[in-house]
Amino acid sequence: MTESLPIRTRIAPSPTGIAHVGTAWMSMFDLALARQSGGQFLIRIEDTDRTRFVEGAEEKIYEAFKWLGLSYDEGGEKRGALGPYKQSERLNIYAEYIDQLVTTGHAYHCFCTQERLTQMREDQKTSGQLPKYDRHCRNLSAAEVNEKLNAGVPHVVRIKMPDEGVIGWEDAIRGHVEFDVKNVDDGVLLKSDGFPTYHFAVVVDDHLMKITHVLRGEEWISSTPKHLLLYTAFGWEAPIFAHMPLIRNADKSKLSKRKNDVSILSYRDKGYLPEALLNFIALLGWSHPNKEEIFSLEEFLNIMSLDRIQKTGPVFDSKKLDWMNGVYIRNLPMDELITRLQPFLPDDFPHDRMKQLLPLVLERLVTLNDIEELTSFFYRPIQVELQPLLKKSHAGEVQTQLIETLGAMSELVDWTSENLEQALRQLQEKHEYKKSQYFMMLRHAVTGREFTPPLFETMAALGKEVTLERLAHAQDLLTDTKTV
Repeated sequence: MTESLPIRTRIAPSPTGIAHVGTAWMSMFDLALARQSGGQFLIRIEDTDRTRFVEGAEEKIYEAFKWLGLSYDEGGEKRGALGPYKQSERLNIYAEYIDQLVTTGHAYHCFCTQERLTQMREDQKTSGQLPKYDRHCRNLSAAEVNEKLNAGVPHVVRIKMPDEGVIGWEDAIRGHVEFDVKNVDDGVLLKSDGFPTYHFAVVVDDHLMKITHVLRGEEWISSTPKHLLLYTAFGWEAPIFAHMPLIRNADKSKLSKRKNDVSILSYRDKGYLPEALLNFIALLGWSHPNKEEIFSLEEFLNIMSLDRIQKTGPVFDSKKLDWMNGVYIRNLPMDELITRLQPFLPDDFPHDRMKQLLPLVLERLVTLNDIEELTSFFYRPIQVELQPLLKKSHAGEVQTQLIETLGAMSELVDWTSENLEQALRQLQEKHEYKKSQYFMMLRHAVTGREFTPPLFETMAALGKEVTLERLAHAQDLLTDTKTV
């Protein structure tokens, strides 16, 4: 295959539930290969596994691509000349090619019942054999096959793997890979429900859609010999294969929805920025040539190369994603950030105060969804508790501090953060209050929290009336408890 020709790549997700972050990850590399060569990237929906099909999942896949800003040339609403791009709409095509394989002797009908297959595998497991089909139906005579077909006996169609030999290929990421065919099963190509398996449909579709490069996870390496044999049986040229490493959890297990949030749209709903998520997943198993951590999708598409993809599985580090999302949030122009925050603002948020409050919490925003938690004490009643109020002190001292603070603050005319800081620091030094205890107590008294934006800026944003009311409430709380 000539490398200089335009490259055609595809991503082929299954509509079995969520739109997986792994789909976005693989799509970025597919898209980069296609764009760099002036080629095309397409989406094909592999929905032949009807037992796992989930209504509405296909729409979620395209919704995720739209949110991420990942463009594609064919698939979905972009009808190309080589469609349809949904496997359930291509059954007549598969039937034609299945017949061709059976006629040429590269595939055969298998009438084994599920009960027989289960027992066969149990026997193999007991005897320590490699679990694989025992080829019971492989040598049925034509008369026996026709008799069963005419009788309507349920059946599948299996590939006829060679008895011996080696099948190998040059993988664009892993170099030379080969398998002894005696370890490769006569896998099912067409199921009893008339739908093709992945192994058959992917070969037919990739050929007919003129796919030149196939990027997929390393779990498909062991299936590649079957696919190559099908290409040979049809007399077709195989694409270039590139088997990507598996993304893993921190414990090195395969990234899955049981242990991690792997839904693209879930990250959207939690307030992650699409550009941050794309930047993060681009660095899973791939490194920027200049060791950059922050870069745009456009830059990635221009500089990505398969030779910088590692073979070992990268770890999905959620903490790094949080850090990166915070960086992207703080790099947004203020007006753009305010626009992005709109879906995450509670109904009672004081929109007219946004430009006053946002700078106070900006450094602590990890996701857009944090905005309510970080700002709610500015516009909602707070809960002051004794334990943090009396931390590192006792009720008598704290009550005295609050009385003195209320007196000093009541006389403050120009209510700015600078004046507040000056007045409160003078008060602290005059009475020799322990600095950490005093300011920590004030923070809790006016916010109900131990961790907030800078204290003086917070008090300035709360305003004089609210601040004094909260200080007085804290003093009343101590009086009511009669704690000594």
